[in-house]
Amino acid sequence: MVAEINRRSIDLIKGFELVGIAESVESALLIMEKKKVDLLLLDIHMPGENGWKLMSKIRGLESEMDVIVITASCDKESIKKGLRFGAVDYLIKPFEFERFQSALVTYQTEQRVMDNKDQLKQTDLDQFLLHKDQVVLESYELPKGLTKDTLCKVWKQAIKMGGNAFSTEELASKVGISRVSMRKYVHFLADIHALETNIEYGGVGRPVYMHRISKDGSRMMPNRPLCDKCLKCTECCTS
Repeated sequence: MVAEINRRSIDLIKGFELVGIAESVESALLIMEKKKVDLLLLDIHMPGENGWKLMSKIRGLESEMDVIVITASCDKESIKKGLRFGAVDYLIKPFEFERFQSALVTYQTEQRVMDNKDQLKQTDLDQFLLHKDQVVLESYELPKGLTKDTLCKVWKQAIKMGGNAFSTEELASKVGISRVSMRKYVHFLADIHALETNIEYGGVGRPVYMHRISKDGSRMMPNRPLCDKCLKCTECCTS
């Protein structure tokens, strides 16, 4: 049942192909012999030998396969063991789809960076591998009336602006929510310093509040980081 839930979740995330589902260590090893596997989503508790045994065998084979541990085991010994075995992430069940998605997309981003660079600078490692100084939007306790899903839509639309200034009304139109609701999300993003706001005075009428992503805003979404130079999503920025 859990494997089927994870399979459906993978189908919702672009860039990943499921090559097999294994119910035991033996069946997992057979799949790995026949197919190229880049990433293994590993549950520790399985019939017969457990997930730790499989990780041990993988490392003994000097495989370059990466592993994300997905388990209900939340004791510190299990977590330390997973990290010692080189797990790139550790998800404790039950978890929300957003956390699962973040794990896979962050992994995808890290692999893209590694593949596109012959050498990495310390800043590359800090930003993409060690996740230093990164802030995830979902980690905030949102004010009453705000939801994580809508906040992520607002933030992704702000990214699409490519560093250009935009009004609350313009952003509300693109996201598809009311201007009153958008004002609450914009105020929240400004409060956590993800957006900066300036007042523009026209010839007639009230001044217009224009917003743009701040420099600190480039660390708001680790799975969609921004280029510090152009403030565009690095997924489409090649500079």
